Amino acid sequence: MDIVIIGGGVAGVASAIALRQQGFSVRVLERHREKTNIGAGIVVWPNAAFVLDRLGVLAEMETVGGRPVAMRRRSNAGEDLGSLDITLIDNRMGYPSLSVLRTEFQDILLRRLSTLGVEVEYGTAVERLATSEAGRARVLLAREEMLEADVIIGADGRMSSRARLYVKGDNAPVYQGFINWIGVVESEDPMFDDIAVTDYWGVGERFGIVPVSAHKGYWAGGAASMEIQANAPDRYKAELAALFASWPEAVRRVIDATPVQRINKIHVHDHDPMPRWHRDNVIAIGDASHASLPTSGQGACQALEDGWHLANCLAGHPGDPRRAFEAFTELRLEKTRAVTMTGRAIAASLFSRDEQACLRRNEASKASDFSALAAGMARGWSQHLPLAQEAGDLRTGPGQG
Repeated sequence: MDIVIIGGGVAGVASAIALRQQGFSVRVLERHREKTNIGAGIVVWPNAAFVLDRLGVLAEMETVGGRPVAMRRRSNAGEDLGSLDITLIDNRMGYPSLSVLRTEFQDILLRRLSTLGVEVEYGTAVERLATSEAGRARVLLAREEMLEADVIIGADGRMSSRARLYVKGDNAPVYQGFINWIGVVESEDPMFDDIAVTDYWGVGERFGIVPVSAHKGYWAGGAASMEIQANAPDRYKAELAALFASWPEAVRRVIDATPVQRINKIHVHDHDPMPRWHRDNVIAIGDASHASLPTSGQGACQALEDGWHLANCLAGHPGDPRRAFEAFTELRLEKTRAVTMTGRAIAASLFSRDEQACLRRNEASKASDFSALAAGMARGWSQHLPLAQEAGDLRTGPGQG
């Protein structure tokens, strides 16, 4: 079975690795002329670590990733709003949580794909997908070349997915009313006392810091905004410094220590969940089918799950992509819908401009049962994966299972 994958991001490369491990022939097309990373970093939660283990890269990922032990909530005045023990989640699911810079994360996946004999074909822009006389989709490239394949996997992102357009007839993303400035900070002097996520909450604003080591980490500063503004990278640092000038010193310190060229600004979009991810021989995965907000914490994790599950479904229904697509969608729909809607609910709370609502949110956080919250996260993220609760270390070695 010949497979063409559109998109060289997390979902595209992960699915290519998983498919090659199953013996499929794959091509990966990427419109950018070289690898790009619009994100700063990724928290690899245990469900994603499980998939990385099956893809044969978890051990290498652990060499570059931090092991966060807690996720702490603070108000923008520094008040303690409670803390979640990440080790409870890790122990329940049997795999570690890791904080990894996105560039290092993607490099490891690309090297693994290369060892399997596949290189991403950069600078290969897909113009559109068209239906052949035989009722199958074909890939039309910008350079007027046409490709045919038994299966076309659209892993081409949330903003203008050709695969989503073919499957649904509409690929317009939904702006969710807030902006994220993201950045990577590195320093010769230690910047972080421990590896713990700290999330600061304000009124209509939020700032999260994720250490990878004592000397490096990544962060995201968000603010409610109903307007989509023009990009002006040279002003990003000044915008952040002004917006968070009165916030705790840890926030101001990482902004000050981050070079302007390592700051990006994103007007955050997602997609409404769609009930059907496939049409003819095309299936959309990752952000193309179920883009979630960064507040879900599961975007890249669910992209990894997509790649692993899709390869298994195609291998389990040899020569019958339609049945494989139906099995895959049935497996993935509920979980990804929940992630999307959870991300929206959290964003609505974090970026509320209602001061009283934010005070109630903070009081509710202080009263939370964080052990129960950790258990619930572990249950939700374990869904449809062979992870036993209270499992301890389930790992059996790279690529096993």
